Amino acid sequence: QCHRFCAAVAWEPNVPMVIEEIEVAPPQKNEIRIKVIATGVCHSDLYHLFEGKHKDGFPAVLGHEGAGVVESVGPGVTEFKPGDKVIPLFVSQCKECRFCKSPKTNLCEKSWSTERYAQMSNTDTRFSCRGKPVLQFMGTSTFSEYTVLNQIAVAKIHDDAPLNRVCLLGCGISTGYGAAINTAKVEPGSVCAVFGMGAVGLAAVMGCKNAGASRIIAVDINEQKFEKAKVFGATDFVNPKAHKKPINEVLTDMTNGGVDYSLECVGNVAVMRSALESCVKGWGVSVLVGWTDLHDFSARPIQLIAGKTWKGSLFGGFKGKDSIPKLVLDYMAGRIKLEEFVTHTVSLEQINDAIQLMKTGGCIRTIVNVSK
Repeated sequence: QCHRFCAAVAWEPNVPMVIEEIEVAPPQKNEIRIKVIATGVCHSDLYHLFEGKHKDGFPAVLGHEGAGVVESVGPGVTEFKPGDKVIPLFVSQCKECRFCKSPKTNLCEKSWSTERYAQMSNTDTRFSCRGKPVLQFMGTSTFSEYTVLNQIAVAKIHDDAPLNRVCLLGCGISTGYGAAINTAKVEPGSVCAVFGMGAVGLAAVMGCKNAGASRIIAVDINEQKFEKAKVFGATDFVNPKAHKKPINEVLTDMTNGGVDYSLECVGNVAVMRSALESCVKGWGVSVLVGWTDLHDFSARPIQLIAGKTWKGSLFGGFKGKDSIPKLVLDYMAGRIKLEEFVTHTVSLEQINDAIQLMKTGGCIRTIVNVSK
């Protein structure tokens, strides 16, 4: 039967979320109901509420960077049982479609995102509140005590994993880390620049370091972020506002013609162009990591004709079911950092404070303890 649980409902764009009692339907065929223990707050949550503002994307329960425990399973679910620790995946992995079968991508044809990028959710939902359906943001909705997902959008993880840390692998950290490792394919000894020192950018710095980069230049207009960047392996720091020249010229001068790899982790089309122009001609690779769907980007054709490559990366190129359990083990073995991203911890009731912290750049990652 339906149960009533607490969730943060975004009734409309540009308005604070409201803690409501919502009905969460039981899992249907091939579905799992998950008790959400902890979730991070990611910039995509902010983007939907304050920037994308698509009228058909509301009301919704936001949140997509969570971890929890399986509460119950619907008919046809064989991979999961109650009590399993899991991470919801906003990029599913059905293992059957042509994308899942290709080693070239982590996209999945059965994902919510195949048609509804603008609304950032499917029309189908297991949530309702005050008699109205409430959308499941990015197919996940982790700002709720319970959520229901298809089994293709859930990764089973190690029983000993601390959920209030590995939840970060549900989006931001995997996104930045994988963009460096999988999409850019950073090589040992190379020179990298990462634009934007939020959690995704810091994770990209960590990826560049783990891949053996010799120099990693952190670019941000907030110099308070540079100490944090050092922790993850950044070697140089540049504030574009401290220079009279465009940032691409500053980086070109610093690196004898440009960096080997640049990663844009802001979600700003002007910065994307700067990141491309900061790459060395001949073989430079620039990766778009920051999420935005509001503006076109542009560049001069010579940038690409002269041998640069411009690529995009969604969820770090990781196939969720296959890769997230391994990343959890990497964290538990000390191969990747998570602890260092966490600057604040709040309860679900304080969700609007967490959003405000991120809006003002006052945090790296805020962990929300959703359920006991």
